[in-house]
Amino acid sequence: MSRRLAYISIIVDDYDRAIDWYTRILSFRLIEDTVISERKRWVLISPDSDGSTMLLLAKAADDKQKIVIGNQTGGRVFLFLRTSRFDHDYNNLLLHGVTIENPPRIESYGRVAVFEDLYGNRWDLLEDR
Repeated sequence: MSRRLAYISIIVDDYDRAIDWYTRILSFRLIEDTVISERKRWVLISPDSDGSTMLLLAKAADDKQKIVIGNQTGGRVFLFLRTSRFDHDYNNLLLHGVTIENPPRIESYGRVAVFEDLYGNRWDLLEDR
């Protein structure tokens, strides 16, 4: 039996705004966008061409969820985007005016830069050594 994490939920304020940002700025692929009800959709995006890791864009349904938009991890880095095209991806973030919290630096595990998505969630852009 094999197991893997399939989806990671990220709370958003608007489905279309989030889809636009993640697909346009991070070049993620829209895998699925299914209407479930008048207020709820099943929206999956992925950075991978095979869709093996996906983010589930979940629109905040109440005030409790709205409060955590952009801060689902209490200010820590939330997601880690591993890339083999660090310079290209980093320059693309700059080109689109994405907030870069920490410019690229070399660590024992590789090169890393911290950036924020449109909601303020902190991400690591990583390139392995």
